[in-house]
Amino acid sequence: MPYLGGEETVRELKRALSNPNVQAEPLRYRNTVLRVVRAMSQGVNVSGLFSEMVKACATVDVVQKKLVYMFLCSYASLNPELSLLVINTLRKDCQDPNPMVRSLALRNMSNLRLPSLVEYVEQPLTAGLRDRAACVRRVAVLGWAKLYNLQPGSDIDAAVVNELYSLLRDPDPVVMVNCLRALDEILKEEGGVVINKPITHHLLNRMKECDVWGQCEVLRVLQRYRPQSDDELFDILSLLDASLVSPHPPVMAATLSLFLSLCADLPAVSLAALERVSGPLLAACGSGSREMRFTALCHIQLLMRSVPGLMGPHFKRFFCGYAEPAYIKQRKMQIMVELVNDENVSMLLDELKGYCTDVNTDTAQAAIQAIGHIGRSYSDRCLEILTGLLGLKQDHITSAVVQTLRDLVWVCPQCSDTVCSALEGCEETLQDSQGRQALLWLLGVYGDGVSSAPYTLEAFIDGVKSEVSLGVKMELLTATMRLFLTRPAETQDMLGRLLHYCIEEETDMCVRDLGLLYYHLLKCGIEETRNVLQGRRSDPSLGVLIGRPAQPISQWACSFNTLEPLKKGGTVTQTASRGSPEHEASKPKTAVELPETLDCSTISPIPLFWKCWRLKLSVV
Repeated sequence: MPYLGGEETVRELKRALSNPNVQAEPLRYRNTVLRVVRAMSQGVNVSGLFSEMVKACATVDVVQKKLVYMFLCSYASLNPELSLLVINTLRKDCQDPNPMVRSLALRNMSNLRLPSLVEYVEQPLTAGLRDRAACVRRVAVLGWAKLYNLQPGSDIDAAVVNELYSLLRDPDPVVMVNCLRALDEILKEEGGVVINKPITHHLLNRMKECDVWGQCEVLRVLQRYRPQSDDELFDILSLLDASLVSPHPPVMAATLSLFLSLCADLPAVSLAALERVSGPLLAACGSGSREMRFTALCHIQLLMRSVPGLMGPHFKRFFCGYAEPAYIKQRKMQIMVELVNDENVSMLLDELKGYCTDVNTDTAQAAIQAIGHIGRSYSDRCLEILTGLLGLKQDHITSAVVQTLRDLVWVCPQCSDTVCSALEGCEETLQDSQGRQALLWLLGVYGDGVSSAPYTLEAFIDGVKSEVSLGVKMELLTATMRLFLTRPAETQDMLGRLLHYCIEEETDMCVRDLGLLYYHLLKCGIEETRNVLQGRRSDPSLGVLIGRPAQPISQWACSFNTLEPLKKGGTVTQTASRGSPEHEASKPKTAVELPETLDCSTISPIPLFWKCWRLKLSVV
């Protein structure tokens, strides 16, 4: 059979399916059906074989039934009239002595997804809820959810809902968990399944019987229940205590999320729960799945907002491995910055210094920025490392160092002398626009301490016509104006040439308008110009890393075990700010920056750790 064949392939398969000799040999007949499914998976339109495949469904071979049902579910919407022929066979299979055949028939009957067949499906599904085999009951419960999803505007059958509620006490744990999901789907407009005290304690007592998925589902649903007394609350917490240190990260995360929800008014209990999960979270950081490691790191950052020293004794666990991807390395650097203290600062700086020469430029620049953030509290040690990196004469390293020095001197003005002495000759290595903008800002603000500042600016001015970056042009104009106020004799001529170019020759309106603004400002007088341009040089109010107040747990508890922690980019991995740091300081600072299109309240109810766990299993 040719790959991705056309009509000739379909005709050949049709002749084979209709051949009595083929039908007389079960193995040969099954192989022919397998060829049809294979052609379907390769993109061949085999909908013309629908009648022949319906006939092939009448067999005792379970493997052949599965193949035929797969075909019928794929093409039922294209042949709604012929699908009625399938219903008779499926209803007959629902009474088969073999429970596997009964469950297979129920599953595919609900997967046909045809509104015209709903009346034929209800009776077998109702019988399936009372079937003696657990595998049939599992399928029947989910079948009712599919049925109501197919007709969202239909009236809810109270008898079915009551039957599903009674199945919450089914001896099979999978049936119990499927009922929770089905009731959530059926009663979606009414707020989902109702959780009261008897149901809560029943689910908690049977949670150990469930698999990882089932435990996560039970814990998610239990967040809707609020205990009526403190004694009941602590009874529930006692039952959850073992799950809090579960070796399975999805269960641990779902349990902690429930703990934080129940103990919103008990901060001491919440803090104790956070300390208990530190071990399982650290174990998740060593998982073989990259997705699981990254998720665990993001949630550790979340927990450290309220317990800054939670991972302090384990700071070595966040050292980067050679083969780890860049996004995990950068997230670990963020955590290392948060863990720095007097005892480990030397070791952490030595580790970060080794990352500064990483072959991955993003990792190297993130390490340099991490050192700059530590420099807010340990400026002398960090400046020594940063100034030493300038001697490597690497473009991306020099650019990151200059940007880091600019941000550091904005927060720690006492570092200005050391920074000024380190700027000599940096312009020869810088190539990217962000690095040059940072250098120009430093020359403009601290140019009186850099002997070669006018000559460096003159080189930029001489090449302004060939400059392509709008940000560099505007920063050059501002830096030259600032330097003119402190060293007028050396800067006056080049400032005149730059203003003339920006006003008369520049085609970009932003640069031209800025040049006109400075020109008219100079006409108002030097003192007026100085009052406008020579504002504050730094912002020490941003504070240092050590000693920051801990955030209340309630500020982030609702986002735990969701996608939100993964969207919160730390300051270490963010690219350097464009333009002057005072422009960035004037912006309102928010703890979280999420795209407008992301609504974390509409995220799938399956917990985030469970998604990563399933991804890990699929990879293995």
